[in-house]
Amino acid sequence: MGIKGKNDRMVVLACEDCKERNYTTTKNKKTLKERMEINKYCPRCNKHTVHKETK
Repeated sequence: MGIKGKNDRMVVLACEDCKERNYTTTKNKKTLKERMEINKYCPRCNKHTVHKETK
């Protein structure tokens, strides 16, 4: 991975169904003001679900 700027921050993604925190990713807070929503695989639910950014 390359060097990240000062605007990139780590965010945690949690499953909408079971609320388990499964993934972490980086996000440029200067360009993306709202919370992220990504369709990812949840190992606890054993299916693809929507994962939202948490605090």
